Amino acid sequence: MKTYLVGGAVRDKLLGLPVKDRDWVVVGSSPEEMLELGYQQVGKDFPVYLHPETKEEYALARTEKKTGLGHSAFSVDTNPTITIEEDLLRRDLTINAMAEDDEGQLIDPYGGQEDLKNKILRHVSPAFSEDPLRVLRVARFSARFAHMGFTVAQETLDLMQHLVNNSELDELPAERVWQEFRRALGETTPAFFILTLRDCYALGVVMQEVESLFGISQEKARLSLMALTKAAELTSDTAIRFSALCYELPVTHDFSFVKNLRKLDALCQRLKIPNDHKDLATITCQYWDAHAALTLSEAEPILKLFEECDALRRPERFQFFLTACKAILKASEKEESHIDFKNRSLLRALKLCQEVDSSVIIEAGYENEEIGVQLRLLRLETIENYLNKLNHEE
Repeated sequence: MKTYLVGGAVRDKLLGLPVKDRDWVVVGSSPEEMLELGYQQVGKDFPVYLHPETKEEYALARTEKKTGLGHSAFSVDTNPTITIEEDLLRRDLTINAMAEDDEGQLIDPYGGQEDLKNKILRHVSPAFSEDPLRVLRVARFSARFAHMGFTVAQETLDLMQHLVNNSELDELPAERVWQEFRRALGETTPAFFILTLRDCYALGVVMQEVESLFGISQEKARLSLMALTKAAELTSDTAIRFSALCYELPVTHDFSFVKNLRKLDALCQRLKIPNDHKDLATITCQYWDAHAALTLSEAEPILKLFEECDALRRPERFQFFLTACKAILKASEKEESHIDFKNRSLLRALKLCQEVDSSVIIEAGYENEEIGVQLRLLRLETIENYLNKLNHEE
């Protein structure tokens, strides 16, 4: 029995990046032996175990054989005679197919270290094209490492396109697509997830609504990706980043100017996107331009924005909305100091509205719906007083 540190921990160590999680492969053992040694099995599809003390994951060395369409159609062999080289051969990219033994010696049978040096994302073997999830994984690694100069090898892009052409991506569960998408949204340069999927013609399969932006207008698509990039510079929150990406999705009718959120709804429903992401994206799509049009000179538009966004009840979400708006406006090269001043002023006005004491309305004898009318008038007066003070200070 011999253990090896594998995958991302080895890769990140060679790149000089912090190692967050460590995964191990065990060669020459069996499920029975692992259990006898006190490891706890957690994997169902193949034997993965938690170390009795560190709780790190240890997987038996394995090989896989394709048995049908989709991501999970594989048979797994964990024979104790399987070598570390055979285990590494089944991995997606060469930079993820390296191992380190207990003496610190690097095992790199497929050129991962050289590809790290040359900043190339390259598949390990032709078996790459057996798993459609790898299309999304490569796109995610592009989002993670593009800022360091990494690019996808052309021959790997060709295999990714082969998976698209064979309709393999259609077999991926929506939950897995969203899982990779959300992880990509959290990477340093998430726009490269979208761009890489476009490069292999996969974007139209997994996110046709986003792909449609490129068909409607290259400028809309460029601004959407730039908004996503600016959001990534402002925050690590994936809901804000998702909202910035989607802000151009609504279709505006020529005469009524009513925004149609059909595309956003379809995207969220198909990928089972969580409600917090969907809700924030919805108000961003509907009201980012109302935010952009505010001049801090009139109380009514400000209070109306608060009401439409349910800001009085959900101030934290409204603050996220303001960050998404900032990313969108920065994508259009608006002055950051002006955006920040507006957002700070809106948050202050919101806080003052929340602090309005409704008891004086009740004491004045108002009842039922009149209370709401008078409360709104009081909030308008509060905002007006604040704006007068704000403009006077300027």
